Amino acid sequence: MKLVSYKTEDKEHLGIYANGHIYNLNSCDKLIPDHMNAFLEGGEPLMERAKKINQDILDGKLSPKEEVFYELLAPVPHPTSCRDGYAFRQHVAAARRNRKVDMIAEFDQYPIFYFTNHNAIQGPGEIECMPDHFQKLDFELEVAVVIGKKGRNIKAAEADEYIAGYTIMNDMSARTLQMEEMLLNLGPAKGKDFSTVIGPWLVTPDELEQFKVAAKENHVGNNYNLKMTCKVNGIEVSSGNMADMDWTFAEIIERCAYGVDILPGDVIGSGTVGTGCFLELNGTGLLNDPNYQVQWLQAGDHVEMEITGLGALSNTITKVDTDFSILALKKK
Repeated sequence: MKLVSYKTEDKEHLGIYANGHIYNLNSCDKLIPDHMNAFLEGGEPLMERAKKINQDILDGKLSPKEEVFYELLAPVPHPTSCRDGYAFRQHVAAARRNRKVDMIAEFDQYPIFYFTNHNAIQGPGEIECMPDHFQKLDFELEVAVVIGKKGRNIKAAEADEYIAGYTIMNDMSARTLQMEEMLLNLGPAKGKDFSTVIGPWLVTPDELEQFKVAAKENHVGNNYNLKMTCKVNGIEVSSGNMADMDWTFAEIIERCAYGVDILPGDVIGSGTVGTGCFLELNGTGLLNDPNYQVQWLQAGDHVEMEITGLGALSNTITKVDTDFSILALKKK
């Protein structure tokens, strides 16, 4: 089942995407809330009701009115939190090699994550960027999960049961801001907090069963053979596979939930797939050829990410009409 959030006449709704159309779930079953957060808080009973409606539509047993005029939102427009992981060894190793530093042993010892701005979550459409964001503006091609039930101190062997669904994530990054602030060893903040894009819909785990593969050796949890690509202005710039995740979502959830609650509506990203951003691609290009022409996102660029089974997430980069710069406020 593919769950969507969408807007009509400035009101947000919850729906399913089936047979190429969006159908409002609340209009099919009044016990299902018309909002993603409330739906996820309702847990398995509401999920099963929605799955029955979805199957009845697919089987032709139910023919509800389809939505025609709508704006597609992030599938979880108001997540309770947003974390981003660091699951792909290929990306980490390449980024460190490009900086001429050794691979860090701790990567293979435990999964890590950082919190990003859950109020800056958005879906398909325009991504508004400030002038400083265009100082090495980048995409990051990722998968994300959304948590479907509350839990604490969850073991990895049971953690997949807490996943409501999977979606595409584009962790937008302003690299100049990011690299400056990370010199102070506090992690990414202003370089990451302006936009994290997810969508176009939330795909329930049962839809991905056909793509399931074994986790990497000595790892625990579900993984999937899902091809991941990113195109900029129609040109493919990145290609990877979710099966290359070294740390599984189950293992990341185990760490996230240690000593704290995870909640329905929490979003957790995988981290960047290998080749999944210009920072890595530019570094590798320059390492192999000093004359390599680096590339960063520009105003007007169209970014499309596609992942097998999860759909395609499309955005256009726009520039806010202002000359306000926080980079210019640095003290001498």
